[in-house]
Amino acid sequence: MTEEMNRYELRVEGHLDQHWSTWFGLTLTHEPDGTTTLRGPIADQADLHGLLGKIRDLGATLISINPVGEGSAD
Repeated sequence: MTEEMNRYELRVEGHLDQHWSTWFGLTLTHEPDGTTTLRGPIADQADLHGLLGKIRDLGATLISINPVGEGSAD
């Protein structure tokens, strides 16, 4: 049985340093509007909740969460 990973895009306030990319396990992109977009595969809801906990622990303000690309909606 293969598990399809869903891809998400999360946006947080401010520009996070690139070294956080490894901790989050996602790609970080600095947007011109002063936000950071985190993109990548998230295995399941538990993984998503863990990621949200990391954002909270970092003290970053979450702006949005959006499923994107293949596997984003069943």
